[in-house]
Amino acid sequence: MNNKFKGTGVAIVTPFHNYGTIDFSSFEKIIEHIIANGVNYIVALGTTGESVVLSWDERQAVINFVIETVNGRVPVVVGIGGNNTQEVINTIKSMSFEGIDAILSVCPYYNKPQQKGIYNHYKAITAASPAPLILYNVPGRTSCNLNADTTLRLAHDFDSIIGIKEASGDLVQIMEIIRKKPAGFLVISGDDAITLPLLSIGVEGVISVVANAFPGEFSTMVEHGLQGKFKKASGIHYDLTDIINNLFADGNPSGIKAALEILGLCSNNLRLPLVRVNKAVYNSLSQAIAEFRSKYPPH
Repeated sequence: MNNKFKGTGVAIVTPFHNYGTIDFSSFEKIIEHIIANGVNYIVALGTTGESVVLSWDERQAVINFVIETVNGRVPVVVGIGGNNTQEVINTIKSMSFEGIDAILSVCPYYNKPQQKGIYNHYKAITAASPAPLILYNVPGRTSCNLNADTTLRLAHDFDSIIGIKEASGDLVQIMEIIRKKPAGFLVISGDDAITLPLLSIGVEGVISVVANAFPGEFSTMVEHGLQGKFKKASGIHYDLTDIINNLFADGNPSGIKAALEILGLCSNNLRLPLVRVNKAVYNSLSQAIAEFRSKYPPH
């Protein structure tokens, strides 16, 4: 099971029409683009997918569409999380899990719970879920860190908690998890920019934003890193650096939506409170993509 989620996962965007509804035609185009270019799995309804601004019906439509379009070619992970534990449980109990390989569940935000509260939050979720659970630690968004001790306690106590997407940027914390984790528990990078150095210390893959746009190149970089071929990996890593920096200069998913428009994969539309990147970032991103494509032409 856990091997399904080694390598490159893509936190897929949710494309919108100019008038605000979900653009399923572009959605299909992006799914086909990333599968054809060798990603290992897809994550729907994550931060990058703007899940927090989708209605319940839209979220269900996204899940159904992704499962149908993927059609078993790669595993599908669905983001189901929040800061109301009972509401997360109710959501899980109301869903069909056919075609869903795992849940990605963000650390509860805003409430600022104690570590004991975080532990019990995930204990309750995994008890309710028919699918395995991947923890998601992103304190820059949640104002709440899922620390190494709590992560390790959850990993050792529950076989159905199979990994963590670690986006704390704290190398000491990440190394502590890797050092003491049970066999088979996955530590997954949540930061495109530092995925390569994280691979060198034992991280087993990434849930990526940039791989929406450049799935082949980023997946190749990750695979080289997993094989210990760091010289080969570092070439792609540094060639992608300007793009990655620009993707996050004005926030995610604003940057990746701009990149996908530049590449002709979907329109650059977001839902409020998110807005498009500013003109300077867009132009810089466009130039970085042109320079990258001159070295790595599309297949």
